[in-house]
Amino acid sequence: MQVSVDTTSQIERRIKVQVPAAEVDEAVAARLKDAAKNVRLDGFRKGKVPMSVIRQRYGNDVRNEVVGEVMRERYVRAISEHELNPAGYPQIEATTNEAGKDLEFTATLEIYPEIELSSIEGAEVERPVVEVTEADVDEMIDTLRKQNAGWEEVERAAEDGDQVKIDFQGFLGDEPFEGGSAEGHELVIGSGSFIPGFEEQLIGAKAGEDKELKVTFPEDYQAEQLAGQEATFKVKVHAVKGQALPEVDADFIAKFGVEDGDLDTFRAEVKQNMTREASQAVDNRVKQQVLEALKKANDIPVPQALVQQETEGLKRQAAQQFGLGEDFDVSQLPDELFSEQAKSRVQVGLLLAEVIKSHELEATDDEIKAKVEELAQQYQDPEQVVAHYMGNDQLKTQVQSAVLEEKAVDALLEQANVKDVEMGYQEALAAAQQQGEEAEEDEEATAEAQGEEPKGEEKA
Repeated sequence: MQVSVDTTSQIERRIKVQVPAAEVDEAVAARLKDAAKNVRLDGFRKGKVPMSVIRQRYGNDVRNEVVGEVMRERYVRAISEHELNPAGYPQIEATTNEAGKDLEFTATLEIYPEIELSSIEGAEVERPVVEVTEADVDEMIDTLRKQNAGWEEVERAAEDGDQVKIDFQGFLGDEPFEGGSAEGHELVIGSGSFIPGFEEQLIGAKAGEDKELKVTFPEDYQAEQLAGQEATFKVKVHAVKGQALPEVDADFIAKFGVEDGDLDTFRAEVKQNMTREASQAVDNRVKQQVLEALKKANDIPVPQALVQQETEGLKRQAAQQFGLGEDFDVSQLPDELFSEQAKSRVQVGLLLAEVIKSHELEATDDEIKAKVEELAQQYQDPEQVVAHYMGNDQLKTQVQSAVLEEKAVDALLEQANVKDVEMGYQEALAAAQQQGEEAEEDEEATAEAQGEEPKGEEKA
């Protein structure tokens, strides 16, 4: 077997392989001879069909079968001998495939990039310092009360946040349009569930009042016949309801797992949950900054095969998130909605793997269990969750990867200029969310700079 390897790009290789004709022809002859023992044809006894007939009938199929096996086996041997590390499957094509001639084929493949890590030394990283105050706890309890609020009729004009019960009908000019009417609809003012301008004009309305609302449908409205159109809605207000907030009593507290209804215990648990959430927000914000610095310092080529695999994974996640069902064909989702995020994930994954390797990082069983115990605290039965994770190799491996990633981020953090910044609870959560959104915007800007279509969904 003769093998040559051409470098066509940083991460692409083209392997050319030549296999002596005798090896392939002898393998084909042996396969045909073996097949002939069981062939039944009219006019011949089993196993007595002449080889000339066997070759005529089955020769091409058997040769294609043998050549396919030979190419796959010789490809594996070639990448082993030349110490190539493929990323995904190759494209294999026979260039010469005739009896009596040497078999020649090419295999084009992507390989994992060789990475020489550049330091992120000098990168500026802001690390929020957050203390959950009693005022934060009060605000959170008020939020929980609003989430569990009921509605009661009020004898006043509607305010932002109130619920109104209305009949309405929409008109384009003097003509009502399809889908623009309802009776007894309950609408929360400020919820943003109606087109812009509709809800705001109901502020000040009273029960029994008739209102006429002027609105303009957005240019990108999903119903094309209404997009950009000016419309009039005739509205009848039947009732105005204000939020009826529950008292923070034993019954309310028991809904959140504090069975004895003790207020101090409830506040302590709320504060503990908020502290854990703040800690996660701080970690995520720091991690996002570190990973962005790592990507900027190491602009490595990314194998398209890995990007495609990650794209498919993101599609499945999206289908699951939106409840599309297990039978949903994810190929209906366009690749471009996920490709930039997939590329970023692959790049980060390759770089973190190199950080872990270069720093010889490991995750012990004790560290894995400690991480599982930390994650389990948000569940009602933490011990059961820990037992489930530690008894499941797949879940345990996922946690191991998370522990190694945290260690890699910590190792990189030592290279950066870290500035502690005091933040309030809500501010820290908002900062972490903003950091994630900015990272997505950076990906879109990069795509546009490269002449690609930015990812993102059209607004409905």
